[in-house]
Formats: sequence, C-alpha cells, structure tokens
Amino acid sequence: MLLAIDVGNTNTVAGLFQDEILLGHWRYTTHIERTEDEIGVLLRTLFATHIGPVQVDAAMLSSVVPPTTEVLVRMVDRYFGVRCRVVGHGLKTGMPILYENPREVGADRIVNAVAAFDLIGDGLIVVDFGTATTFDVVTPKGEYLGGAICPGIGISSEALFRAAARLPRVEFARPKNVVGRNTVASMQSGLVFGYVGLVDGIVNRMRAEVGFPCRVIATGGLAQLIATESDTIESVDELLTLKGLRLLHARNLTGATSSP
Repeated sequence: MLLAIDVGNTNTVAGLFQDEILLGHWRYTTHIERTEDEIGVLLRTLFATHIGPVQVDAAMLSSVVPPTTEVLVRMVDRYFGVRCRVVGHGLKTGMPILYENPREVGADRIVNAVAAFDLIGDGLIVVDFGTATTFDVVTPKGEYLGGAICPGIGISSEALFRAAARLPRVEFARPKNVVGRNTVASMQSGLVFGYVGLVDGIVNRMRAEVGFPCRVIATGGLAQLIATESDTIESVDELLTLKGLRLLHARNLTGATSSP
C-alpha cells in the first residue's frame, strides 16, 4: 500500500492506495507542534478503525509547512517502516517547470498540476481552494507555466470579522439572494459571490493571456460550493492532490528520498 500525505497550512490529508484504488482518506488539523509519535499513533488508529490491519510499502509526502516535513519523514520510518519520498527539487515529475525559479513553486501546486494533466491531457487551469487559493496553468504540452495566489476564503472571512468591529463571524454558505436583507446574509453574499467573481475574473484573464484553450478543474474543501455558482469551473476533484502523489510515486519507483 502507498501512504500519501498532503500537508497544508490549515489541514493535512492522508490517503491509503492499493495500486490505483484509494482505500480511504482522512483529514486532520495541521499543528507544527505535533510530534512524530502523536501523528503516528493518530494515523495507525485511523487506519485500524476504518480499514483494518495495513501494510504500508511506500510513502509520498507533499508539504508546504517546512517544520512538519522532517517530523513526518521520521514518523513514516518509525511507524510504518518505509522511507518517505518528499515532493521537491530532484523528484521526477514528468512535467517541465517554466517558473522563473522552479524551487519557488509550492509542492502542492506541482502535484495538482501533474494529476490534472494526467486526467485532462490538455491545456488547463487548476484552482485549489486551500488556506490560499491558487491558480495554476498547464500548457497543452504538459508544462507548468505559472499562476496566481490569492487569500483563501477562510482568511478573507476571518479578516472581515477581525477588522470590522460590528461584523460577526459567519458561516461560509450560499445565501438565498445576492441582495442581503440582514448583516449575516449580506456578508455571505459578499463572500460567496465576491469569491465566485474573483475566480471567474482571474480564469478569464488567464485564458485570454495564454492564447490556448484551458479546461478548468477545482479542488479543495470549498471547491464544490464555488463551482456550483461559477461560470468557468468545469469539474471538481477534491482528492486531486492525493491522486497526484500516487502518480509521482509511480514515476519515482527507484531512487532515494528527495529533499524538500
């Protein structure tokens, strides 16, 4: 079995693959203070509860939180007895990176791009709704071209609550109307429809600039809500990053663990 781990600034997602089949996936809050023992016990308990005894044969890690990377590498070695490959410089991706400095591209963005191009096989834009919302463009040749980074939905909502003394913290949910008739509905309208406008605006500008047709796929916890209102998002795959980690594992079956 392959253990795939995607560490984001807010949440970490772990998945178990048997060949190409995702047996299960679990999400827990990312805390840099967690030790390798805490994470190891947590994962083994989750696996045993939902799947039963497992034999992990390999592990792939994507992390945008550097303090957690080495902790997870040690955890995988101690609790599952395998070496953990880390997405980063030196790992074979099969995708040329056209960024001015390829090392600046977040690991999750590369993993998403690899998975999306494997799925679509043409020019595309990946929109990932995480702590930050990222837009990543892949050419029809399968090259990572670049993208955009925006404040995530959660960050925007929390900033509105903290910076405006009289505004409450609200659930990110679609209101009945664009024209809100109370404060909560008005804030939800601004957050949801404002974010939909942001997504569609950036996607349309990117399509006009690159000069080739782009399919648009979204991922992340809030992708489905935005996609239902968006004119540009064509499909949603909330497990895109885990699938990308499986693909990278297959492309790197030989060789030592790469540094982040």
